[in-house]
Amino acid sequence: MSDIFDFDKPALYAVMGNPINHSKSPQIHTAFALQTDQKLEYSAIHVDVGGFAQAVSHFQGHGGKGLNVTVPFKLDAWKLSDTLTERAKTAGAVNTLILTDEGLIEGDNTDGVGLVNDIIEHLGWTIAQKKVLILGAGGASRGVIGPILEQKPYSLTIANRTAVKATELASLFTDIKSTDTHPVTGGGYDSLNGKQFDLVINATAASLKGEVPPLPDELVSSEGCCYDMMYAARPTAFMEWASQHGVSNISDGLGMLVGQAAESFNIWRGVKPEVKEVIDSIRNSM
Repeated sequence: MSDIFDFDKPALYAVMGNPINHSKSPQIHTAFALQTDQKLEYSAIHVDVGGFAQAVSHFQGHGGKGLNVTVPFKLDAWKLSDTLTERAKTAGAVNTLILTDEGLIEGDNTDGVGLVNDIIEHLGWTIAQKKVLILGAGGASRGVIGPILEQKPYSLTIANRTAVKATELASLFTDIKSTDTHPVTGGGYDSLNGKQFDLVINATAASLKGEVPPLPDELVSSEGCCYDMMYAARPTAFMEWASQHGVSNISDGLGMLVGQAAESFNIWRGVKPEVKEVIDSIRNSM
């Protein structure tokens, strides 16, 4: 990537998705560029379903250096990549593409790192030796399990409305145990009865629809934390559920969004931006 720091013209980056008009990525990366004195242009590109590979080829052909990828194209990006990082292989999806001068496409996934960094560095919570529960067994869950396990929680449980999906997802991580005696486990929401967790992460999209999975009242330990990977201008339904059940450590996923973007920015530009001021700026504009 010899001309990635060519200061005669801005390096080109973008986010691709469908829909994309809601994306805050251009705002985030523009703020990062100003903060770190990087010369780049970052845009949002709407891509028709079925047209992802063509859109990437067109962008790369016009000098594009990197892409963020959002729904519904993370699996397409995974399949399109010539090489994959280990965390992208584990996640089974790609949200960051590095477009090389040689015409190759390198795929990475920064979602899990964004989540973990937000929880530990920004919020000051702990994952190590904690009982962690993830709600939902879709792509959002799979994308973050690897980085969570790297923090060595006491245990990691996946719960889903369809129990078999949770057990199948857990089985993908049987070789990556949080401890020698506590492998990743999965089940239905009814399997949570009588159990308590220190950290509950909502990876379902139900919260944005005003819905919360059927959860036991005593699910969260007295000093526990609840994190919703979704975010909105107002507290999500899951955040409200947590508050109503006496949880004091509650957060939405805006910090994860900014955190995964910071990791992508670092991959592309070789400099890691500060996230707190960008999180606060976006929060104030919502």
